[in-house]
Formats: sequence, C-alpha cells, structure tokens
Amino acid sequence: MRGREPGTDDRPSVVDRRRLLFGILPAAALLAAGCARSEAEERSVEPPLALVYSGPQGCPDCAPTIAALLRRAPKPFRVEYVGPGTGTPLTATALAGADLYVQPGGGADLDGTWRHLRDSAGVIRDWVRDGGSYLGLCFGAYLAGREPGFDLLPGDTRGYTSTPGASVPDGRDTVVEVGWRGKPRHMYFQDGPAFVLDKGADATVLATYPNGTAAVVVAPYGKGRVGVSGPHPEADASWYAEKGLSNPDGVHFDLAYELIEATAGQRRAPA
Repeated sequence: MRGREPGTDDRPSVVDRRRLLFGILPAAALLAAGCARSEAEERSVEPPLALVYSGPQGCPDCAPTIAALLRRAPKPFRVEYVGPGTGTPLTATALAGADLYVQPGGGADLDGTWRHLRDSAGVIRDWVRDGGSYLGLCFGAYLAGREPGFDLLPGDTRGYTSTPGASVPDGRDTVVEVGWRGKPRHMYFQDGPAFVLDKGADATVLATYPNGTAAVVVAPYGKGRVGVSGPHPEADASWYAEKGLSNPDGVHFDLAYELIEATAGQRRAPA
C-alpha cells in the first residue's frame, strides 16, 4: 500500500463525493416526482362511458343487470341510463361522450318500443358510423335489424323459434345450447332473434344455434361496431332461479365479456 503524501488529506475526495451526491439527489427527486405524477394521472383517468337504454320495455331487471356487468367487466365502464323516464334523452349530445350504447333485452312489443326510439334512429346510426359501439341483447338485437329497427346489421333478424329445425319451439324462458366459436355452451334464452346475414357480409359469428343459424354476431358499421346476441349472456343467477332453470355450464359471464370486448374493445378517439 502506498503511503500518503506529506501534507495531504481526504478533503478533495469528500468534496467530490458531496458534489456527486448533491448532483444525483435532485435528479432522483425529480424522477420520483415524475413517477408520482404519472401514477396519479393514471389513477385519475376515468373508465369509458357506456349508455344503457332504460325506457319502457317491460323488463325491470334487464337494464340494471347489464349495467352491473359493465361496471365489473375486466375493462370496466362508467354507466349512465338514457331514455324516457331517466332524465337523459337519447340524443347526439348524450352519445357524444360515450364509447358504448346498450339496447337491453326484455321487451315484448317491438312496434311500441320503436315509437319511443324511432326519432333517435338517425342519431344512433350516425354515432355508430362515426366510431361508436352498439350492443344489442335479445330485444335490443331485434332493434339492430330492419323494419322496425336501426338498420345497423349486414342483414336482418328473425325469431329463432320460427327458423327451420329450431331447438326451442316457443317463446318460453329456457336455456339454449349454442356453439360458441365451435364449442358447446349454454345461455339463457327468451324468444330471442337469429341473424340472417347478407351473402358475403363482413361479420364475425361468435355463436350459432343448434340448427346452424347465427346466434351472436359482431360486425362493423362505418368506423364503429355492432354486437348482437339472441340469447342473454348477461343473465345472472337470479334470472335462472326465478324461472326454475339451471345452466349446465354454471352461471358464468365470460361469454358476455368476450362479446363486450369484441364490440367495444377499440375505444373511440376523443371528440
């Protein structure tokens, strides 16, 4: 070990270390502050908005059930209700800040419900064409078709029970088997539609009924997307219990979440 030169000490080293430490600390503090701001900003970002129609349809549970599902989805939504009696009419202004519009099931009078919706039909079509997402469940899927309906599909709807070889002969509440991406699954069903697609239609059939007709479909409409389901993937345990039904698969929501993601997975750009 080399000896220390006479008349020298550690002071320059100490000073150098102090300079180094004081140089590093401000940078580290700034970095930490930057991270804190980023995390705070991320926490402050609100989930996207879904509007759920809750006007006269004859099913008190339908809108709240899909609203609850959207709030607890893997990619959750904020939910607000629109339609007669909600205090928020279904207008272009209401839709402007939303990513998803949901037309729930539950109706029995298509013509009667259409009277409440027809003045908003053009607004909904324009909004979806511009990048919005429409989710129609059972009755809401019928309304995605034509005459009466929003005419959002590359084809039309018809009652599944009236299709040749239908596994359900009437409009009772029941459980229907579907082929979901080729795998057998079971879903709650109450006189829902099948989808008759135009030849060569740009559409993805997520599920078919046992007779081969389309049961769940997602299709583009302009810059937006339309997802429709004849059965009820959102049905919770209370629906089955009320009608004395059971689902052989158990009550799960993976099919509902997959449909929601396929319909609204691509968020709209901010207006």
